[in-house]
Amino acid sequence: MADGFGKLTEAPVDFVKEGIVFVKKCTKPDKKEYLKIIQAVGIGFIMMGVVGYGVKLIHIPIRALIV
Repeated sequence: MADGFGKLTEAPVDFVKEGIVFVKKCTKPDKKEYLKIIQAVGIGFIMMGVVGYGVKLIHIPIRALIV
């Protein structure tokens, strides 16, 4: 019975320890890395906008034909 309780409390303790190690390894991005992230996010926004516009452009005529 005590062994089961030990296993139950072991997982959260290991999770917290691993989380602390992960946070200690993290560093703030420098200017070059930050600009790369901004560029990637911007390109993603533009691509999603183009895809959404394309879908809407195709969807409207098809919907007009059906209705």
